[in-house]
Amino acid sequence: MDRNDENDGQSARIPQQRSSVPSFLFLIFMLFILTNHTGDEFLARNHYQDALQSLNYQLSNFTAWLNGTESNFTMPDRNAAATPLVGSFMSFGSRLNPQWASYFSNVTGFAHGEIDFFNITPPSLGSATYSWRTHAETFMGDTNMTDLTGHFGSWNWTGSDKISWSIMDRAPISVKGVTEKIAMVHGRIDVRHPATSDDMKLDFEGVHFLANGSIYGFAEPTGRHIDIRYIPAFVPEAFQNDTARTIEPELMSRINKVKDMIDAGVIDQDSSNGESQGGCGFSVYAQIAPSEIPAKYMEDLEDELQKPTGRWTVKRPPLKLNGVLLSRECGILYNLHDAEGLRSQLFFRKVATYAGISALVYLVQLLLLSRQVDRSRTPAGLSRVSLWTFLTQSIVDSVSFAGHITFAIIANGRPSLSLVAPAFVACVLFAFESQHAILINQVQAPEDAVAPPPPRPVQQEPSLPPQAVPTPMTAPPRSTGPTFLSLLFRHIRSDPQARIWLGMFFFLTFIVRVIVTPSLALVFVASMYSLFWLPQIIRSVKKGRSSALTAEYMIGTSLCRLFHALYFLTCPKNVLDVEPRRWVWYLAMFIFLQVAVILLQQRFGPAFFLPKRFARAQVHDYHPALPISAADPEAPDESLGDCAICMEAIHTEDEKQLEHVTGGLLRNVGARRSYSLAPCQHLFHTECLEKWLAIKNICPHCRRPLPPL
Repeated sequence: MDRNDENDGQSARIPQQRSSVPSFLFLIFMLFILTNHTGDEFLARNHYQDALQSLNYQLSNFTAWLNGTESNFTMPDRNAAATPLVGSFMSFGSRLNPQWASYFSNVTGFAHGEIDFFNITPPSLGSATYSWRTHAETFMGDTNMTDLTGHFGSWNWTGSDKISWSIMDRAPISVKGVTEKIAMVHGRIDVRHPATSDDMKLDFEGVHFLANGSIYGFAEPTGRHIDIRYIPAFVPEAFQNDTARTIEPELMSRINKVKDMIDAGVIDQDSSNGESQGGCGFSVYAQIAPSEIPAKYMEDLEDELQKPTGRWTVKRPPLKLNGVLLSRECGILYNLHDAEGLRSQLFFRKVATYAGISALVYLVQLLLLSRQVDRSRTPAGLSRVSLWTFLTQSIVDSVSFAGHITFAIIANGRPSLSLVAPAFVACVLFAFESQHAILINQVQAPEDAVAPPPPRPVQQEPSLPPQAVPTPMTAPPRSTGPTFLSLLFRHIRSDPQARIWLGMFFFLTFIVRVIVTPSLALVFVASMYSLFWLPQIIRSVKKGRSSALTAEYMIGTSLCRLFHALYFLTCPKNVLDVEPRRWVWYLAMFIFLQVAVILLQQRFGPAFFLPKRFARAQVHDYHPALPISAADPEAPDESLGDCAICMEAIHTEDEKQLEHVTGGLLRNVGARRSYSLAPCQHLFHTECLEKWLAIKNICPHCRRPLPPL
């Protein structure tokens, strides 16, 4: 067999490198399998069946109680001390003259306000000097302190200082025998603690009296059932019958809703969680502040807000709320004062505005990135930029994409579609930055790798006459195929892109788990934003050459990056209601300080800010003084040797060559010569080596990495 045939056979048996796309798709499929829990739907369906049976039982007993027939339902006794105790902190509304003032007829939206904590347990009231102390003692009565302490749980109720109230106000319905306009309201109350990032979530159910702007209801920890049949027990006695008759059609509406969801197969898994978090239940008393706008104009404003037509309306008045959260089972009283409300429609417009501006900012970033990539796409340019600069930005954009998508899912309404725009542009930006980071890694990997030392000459020992060595008879080895794990491990080791995708997958999985914690999210923002340009400064100092990043890209990208950080951490009325942080201004100053250092490095040198003893970067000299004796002494002309690329002679004082190389640039510069000696001791024409380094940064002869020329 010919030797060439043997070589062809061996090369044919070498497996080709597989693409990393199947590995990436396989990882995504495994993630879907691990996170897809189909058993929850079965549990949710059983939960709905139980809820339907319970609602039917509640409705039948409540209807019998309203009609005065035999029933298993009993309305609890009214606590006479609750009304004067609540009245010590807030004033209930009264009927207004519709020609001069009015209340908000629909408070659907979000309210945020500060709360004051009061301990109304008997031991604490013993030494208190409050004016309402007598009412609190009467309200608490002979409370068992042992049971009271058991309701507290692990939540720090004393340190809570703010609440966020999400309210859904339904339109009032006409009920026979009811003279008052009463609307059913429900929602959620989040009690916040300043020292921790956790919130105590309370489900809310209540009624809204449109005539005087008063709201009464129950707030229970998530998972604990709220029986709306007990709401008439603590509304004003004059409205007790009307409230009870309003509860009956609400129960019927909920029964029909559950039936429709079961028939349609629509399962809301969030509402099927029946596990209670424990904690304290509250009676909620709230009062809407009146506005100095006639009722007719207020109705026009509400109609325009629900169905915009562009007609003129009065200026929207601020929505203010005051209230009291009272818990007898825990001995807690929260006083809510001057809470600001935001209607849902206005919130949707605010979210859409934010989404539009955010998408525009990401488009500007994408344009700046594309211009920078076009200017530094050569190996010489890619070797002068930091891999971590683009990798850090790609991580931030991936988290931003996940955050906007999550926000769109949670919004679950008209703003959801608008939030897809910034999420999509952030995803595209992440893909471009990741691709550019991979390209930078491919170019810089040979340069950053430690070159192996040249092989030492091996002295051959005198050969001995061959002797016949008996070969022991052994059984042929048993052929065993490679396992799946070994093949996977071998594929990951041989494919650089597979390693990058796998590392990014695990890192992003960790980031998604961490980012849901607000305190860790702030640490993530501060750390990632601090690492945008710092790796570039370090690389420039280490390699002894300035960066290839333009001032347009660095300044524009910094401004665009800081838009989101400054919006959420400085604007007190941002869409996510994030508390302002003063340290974000120092973060912005630190980012622009890094940009200034990089620009000064391009002007005064990479290590201008370091002492001279630390500013000595190892830079290879491609143009050392070479003696003519190194060339062939029998050559007709004096030359240094032949170029390893074009294989032509290299002359030190060739005027024609100096004029030809880069259009006479070498003659004008004067510092560079016509020859270049690589670290591997291979000699080239400077012109040939420049053209070669524009394609690859390895020696064309021995394939060793070459530093920039």
